[in-house]
Amino acid sequence: MPKVRMYCTATCPYCMRAERLLKKKGVQVEKLDVSKPADWKAMEKLTHRNTVPQIFIGDFHVGGFDDLSALDMAGKLDKLLSA
Repeated sequence: MPKVRMYCTATCPYCMRAERLLKKKGVQVEKLDVSKPADWKAMEKLTHRNTVPQIFIGDFHVGGFDDLSALDMAGKLDKLLSA
């Protein structure tokens, strides 16, 4: 199973929903808190987005919770997680 990283903040409801979905799939999530401005800027530079969560499965940038959920509904998330 590829490593799953999620850039997030402690109070973000979409981060919590993404983590819940991934845990339901049996995935251990490495959470990277971007509450500090320097960490947020580093996330923006890496993802070219300015919202959380930002989720990576291996080297693949999924995007945010809506993107993750869409992959799941399309039946593609399990394939990514098992690669």
